[in-house]
Amino acid sequence: MTTLSHVNRLPVTIQYPYEKLITSECFRGRIHFEFDKCIACEVCVRVCPIDLPVVDWELETNIRKKRLLNYSIDFGICIFCGNCVEYCPTNCLSMTEEYELSTYNRHEFELICMYMTSKLNIYA
Repeated sequence: MTTLSHVNRLPVTIQYPYEKLITSECFRGRIHFEFDKCIACEVCVRVCPIDLPVVDWELETNIRKKRLLNYSIDFGICIFCGNCVEYCPTNCLSMTEEYELSTYNRHEFELICMYMTSKLNIYA
């Protein structure tokens, strides 16, 4: 009797490499970072349970603002909790729907957004 009730149902499984899984709205995938929006406040570092994001900045004394030099997240260690995205005041971090993060080398997991900007001499 149980077997006959399953005859008319559609299959639940998908053919993974050929068909992609449809994710929900609250899915927490890879973190996307927008360098231009970041103000180097380091809120993401403080709310992370494992202190994972690395934020390098320097203080520009003439305008009294922080200038972001480097932002990195190691996805080999990240637990994808979403605290950094939730508490970011400028919304420069967001969760994507990307879930295929496998690599052959663990060092490829690290997302590095380096923008080494040269100091401009304004008064020259």
